[in-house]
Amino acid sequence: MLSPTEKDQSHRTGKRVRSLTRLVEADADLLSAQLQELRSRAFPPTAEKQLRKFTSGEAAKLIGITDAYIRHLSLAGEGPEAEKTSGGRRLYSLEQVHEIRRYLAKSKKSYLPIRQANEHMQVIAVTNFKGGSGKTTTAAHVAQYFAMRGYRTLAIDLDPQASLSALFGIQPEFDLEDNDTIYGAIRYDDQQRPLTDIIRKTYFHGLDIIPGNLELQEFEHDTPRILAEKRRGAERLFFSRIAGALATVDDRYDVVVLDCPPSLGFLTLSALCAARSVLVTIHPQMLDVASMSQFLHMTAGLLDVVEQAGGDADYDFFRYVITRYEPSDGPQGQIVGLMKSLFGERVLTNALLKSTAISDAGLTKQTLYEVGREYFTRATYDRAIEALDAVNLEIEDLVREAWGRAP
Repeated sequence: MLSPTEKDQSHRTGKRVRSLTRLVEADADLLSAQLQELRSRAFPPTAEKQLRKFTSGEAAKLIGITDAYIRHLSLAGEGPEAEKTSGGRRLYSLEQVHEIRRYLAKSKKSYLPIRQANEHMQVIAVTNFKGGSGKTTTAAHVAQYFAMRGYRTLAIDLDPQASLSALFGIQPEFDLEDNDTIYGAIRYDDQQRPLTDIIRKTYFHGLDIIPGNLELQEFEHDTPRILAEKRRGAERLFFSRIAGALATVDDRYDVVVLDCPPSLGFLTLSALCAARSVLVTIHPQMLDVASMSQFLHMTAGLLDVVEQAGGDADYDFFRYVITRYEPSDGPQGQIVGLMKSLFGERVLTNALLKSTAISDAGLTKQTLYEVGREYFTRATYDRAIEALDAVNLEIEDLVREAWGRAP
């Protein structure tokens, strides 16, 4: 906004003084319109994003059986009928993969990994307040991994920038109304709505999502006001909001993945108090590691205040995930070695590699699990998917251990 002096100077000199507010607003509108046009070209108005189908070999690997056995089931007419290509290859949708799981589970329950009555819903918070650490990419691949392996999974986008939502084909400016984010279920007034009304199905069978957008910022604005009013129990009010909302869907999911905002606000603290496990993503560069040091100091201080107020800071596991790692980069290797010497098993053994396969998939708002091997050189794809699966298998083993199961 221009001051009276600036307006007078503008009038006398005849020069137009531009408003930064209007400039930024205009650029935002321009970019949103262009993104909508690009999406309309890629996806007609009646179309929705769809997941590719899996070869019999891929389906067998997901289930934990041999390719020969899945072919035997198909020839015997047991399980779903696969789509056949002109070359005779069998292709299965993810829903059909889960159908085969359910069929096999009739004789061996372990083929269906959903949690039992004595096992708690595993809520995993993926966090770091340093941009570029691979937080959203990690959260998306973790959620999709669990869904592909038969776990009932919910992904929640807590970041107002809504990158996770965009990966799942949701454009916040056009696809969401008021109260369509988790804010609708954790707000403090009478406009609060049930979490079940906000959850959306995705094109990944077994994976639901609660999208995000800028309205999540309202929680950061509302909470200080509520605390200032000194309502009874106000201290507990904000950090139990997400946990309370998730309790209403406890019987529907095995794993919940929270993509936290890149800041330590009230929303992140509420997410950390709702989580049973925490993954901190870290890019192995010295500036990122130094930033993480500050992040950990701040997190510890804030969680200490929450615990003193009666909040729950218990957890099943806390792990650092090395992301965008280049094994041939000597300094990166030194930093990874330093972290492992300091934190031991709290650093995952495997790392998410920096890969053109992941970057290229992201250009079309897809993850590596969504893009077929045929779109890359085999060595590039195999190297990236092997590293990705190794990281996610470590996380799955930690979840199974928390449930008292064998890895």
